[in-house]
Formats: sequence, structure tokens, C-alpha cells
Amino acid sequence: MTPPRLDTLTLSVQARVATVRLNRPDKANAMDAAMWQDIRRAFDWIDAQPEARVAVLEGEGRHFTAGIDLAMMAGLAPQLQDPCGGRTREALRRVILDMQDTLTSLERCRKPVLAAIHGACVGGGIDLVSCADMRYCSADAYFSIKEIDIGMVADVGTLQRLPKLVGSQGLVRELAYTGRRVDAAEAREIGLVNRVFDSREALQAGVRELAAAIAAKSPLSIRGTKEMLNYARDHSVADGLNHVATWNAAMLMSEDLALAMRAGKGAAPDFRD
Repeated sequence: MTPPRLDTLTLSVQARVATVRLNRPDKANAMDAAMWQDIRRAFDWIDAQPEARVAVLEGEGRHFTAGIDLAMMAGLAPQLQDPCGGRTREALRRVILDMQDTLTSLERCRKPVLAAIHGACVGGGIDLVSCADMRYCSADAYFSIKEIDIGMVADVGTLQRLPKLVGSQGLVRELAYTGRRVDAAEAREIGLVNRVFDSREALQAGVRELAAAIAAKSPLSIRGTKEMLNYARDHSVADGLNHVATWNAAMLMSEDLALAMRAGKGAAPDFRD
């Protein structure tokens, strides 16, 4: 099990927990072109590795991420330029769709993804963590939908996912229209994060404890639960019930179920990857 070579991330697996760390600390982990590709490669790899049951996403250095690298944005125009304006715009659309797909790789990954956020999480960082299953932060963390301050519409997921996370269209519109900062306490209050830890060290320890607890559960059941939750979010209750009935008709009678039933109240069962 050898992780792929990545230029802007570190990726490791220990005790069935994969750790993905944004690793451009000198640039506040700004998301350049290489990082966008590395994120997808990392989560596609985690999805395919049975030994990796859970993923933790974190950042190196002072901040989680400053969002999209502005130098990358500035360099797009000459790369996409075509004598035909329509073809130029079509090429830009394909770039945006590819970036969307990069972040969707976190949702597509069958393993739960826990984001551990410290310092700044702005712009593209909000798009990124909105794709995680759960978000946790340290007390120094802050969040901002920063795209409005550079004269653009957030286009890789924040405006689509955040309203479903915090449950308030009005609040998301306020944040998207103003770009104002949300500190850790407010992020917890509105449901953007599950919990606030006092320090970065406590954050990392707490998130790893949660990841270890998830990794000890039936891998088949965890993967199915993520599938059902993602499906239910985007479909009606009736559709979700039908989908889970079909899933369990296929997957319920598994060795994991038999092992868990035999274990009862005794020692925790050791499930196969």
C-alpha cells in the first residue's frame, strides 16, 4: 500500500486512518493547480484502499488554507485564449467543472472524511470542507466566503452545499454577499462545525480519536451509511427509503453482521477491511 506521489499534499495511513495534509505552508496552503489535482488523486486513492477506512483532512503551517491561489487564476486567461470567444468560454467552463469534480472526490470517496481546521479557511477552503462528512476546528479558526471580495461568484460548491449544512438560506446569503468572517464560536453555533477545540493540538487529538472510533466499525456498514446519507440529502424521503431498502437487500446479510451479532456485549469485533 504505497500512496501516490503528491507535490502539494502529504498522505499517510496509520491504524486504518488516512491523513491528508495540505502542504504549502509558505503560501498559507493556497490551492494552486497542482493541489487541485493532488486532492482528487489523494481521495481517489483512499477510496480504493481497503486498509484506509477513514480520512482526516488538515493543513500544515499557520492556516488550513487561504483558498484558491490567485496566481493560478491570473494565469488562466492566457492558457484558455482562443480566437473564438465561444471556445475560450467553453474551455473555462470545462476548467470550472474539473475543479468541481476535484472537490466532489471527497463525497465520492466511500470513506468518511473528517476536516480538522485551524487558522484561516477562506474562499476555496469553504468549498473544500463543505464536501467533508464532518468539520471540526480549533478556537483560532475563522471562515469567509471570500470570492465576493475579488469580484467573482463562488463556483465550486459553497453556494450549493453550505445552505444544506447550516440550514439557513438567509445566513448563507449574508455570508456570501458580505464575505465577512465567521469565527470558531459562530461556526459551531450555526452548525458549520461539529465542535470547537481549545488548541490545534487538541483538535488533532480529538479528531483522530473520532476517526479511530469510526475505523473500528464495520467498513461495509460505514460505506453504506455514507452512501445513504449523501443520497438522502439530494433526494426525497421516499426515494431515500427505496434506495436503502435496495442497498440492504443486497448488503445486509454480510460477514460483518454475523460477526457483530456474535460479539454481542463482549469484545469489539475485528472486522475485515
